[in-house]
Amino acid sequence: MYQIINKRKYTYIISAVLIVLSVTALSVWGLRLGIDFKGGTLMEVQFSEDKVPASQDIQDKLSEFELDSLIIQPSENNVVILRYIASDDDLNSKVLGKIKEFDENVTQLRVDFIGASVSDQLKGSAVKALIFAIFGIALYIAWAFRKVSYPVPSWQYGLGAVIALAHDIIITLGAFAFLGKFYGVEVGIPFVAALLTILGYSVNDTIVVYDRTRENILRYGRKENFEETVNKSVNETLARSINTSLTVIVVLLAIIFFGGETIKYFSIALLIGVGFGTYSSIYVASALLVTSYKIRIK
Repeated sequence: MYQIINKRKYTYIISAVLIVLSVTALSVWGLRLGIDFKGGTLMEVQFSEDKVPASQDIQDKLSEFELDSLIIQPSENNVVILRYIASDDDLNSKVLGKIKEFDENVTQLRVDFIGASVSDQLKGSAVKALIFAIFGIALYIAWAFRKVSYPVPSWQYGLGAVIALAHDIIITLGAFAFLGKFYGVEVGIPFVAALLTILGYSVNDTIVVYDRTRENILRYGRKENFEETVNKSVNETLARSINTSLTVIVVLLAIIFFGGETIKYFSIALLIGVGFGTYSSIYVASALLVTSYKIRIK
């Protein structure tokens, strides 16, 4: 049996360093917000059959306009969707004119403007969604473990899970602050969806370990030291946690390398979150139960 929980001081140091680096990156660089959060133009055009240019060719053709946050997304039926931060009718006309150099019969299906007020509303909704999800998870775990009040109160299970979730989210945000600064990676609504998915995956992994801890507490009662019980529970679920995470990671890597640009960074966010979610469920959430217990008995 691996001695995992008694190494918690070292894992706390690792987590603290990662969180400090992430918070520093967010404070200094911040996230590079995309069109969803800054406003801009969405243009949808349809080309004639066999005349659809490659995304890179379109980007090269429009490079003279220096469009900020330009995203080119091919779709079905010879349709291409362009997103960029600008709300100028004259500029949009020039963009369409350049696109017609590929196909003079190209059809502009729609042009939508995302205003600043809509962007602010989206940012507010994203923050509310994350807070509501975390608060709901804490309440659910506290309720689910209400019958296990020894040797730590049930609400501390919820608190430990929330701290682990915050750990995963902060590190993911820090990683994207770094990617935004040095690689120009932008975040939008899909990134918020990725964060919410990370919350669900991470708490699921944590509950598996917590549930085994509850079973062992009920089985052994006061006959076994609490730290030993938690360590045994982590060992009993370790193979399941690692195998499940590796399965997800393999799929995400396939999407990152072969899924195209539109979902690449969504998958990268999930990859970071899933990796650290597995780590935190073992080395953070479970270890915090023992730490709170040690503080309590002192």
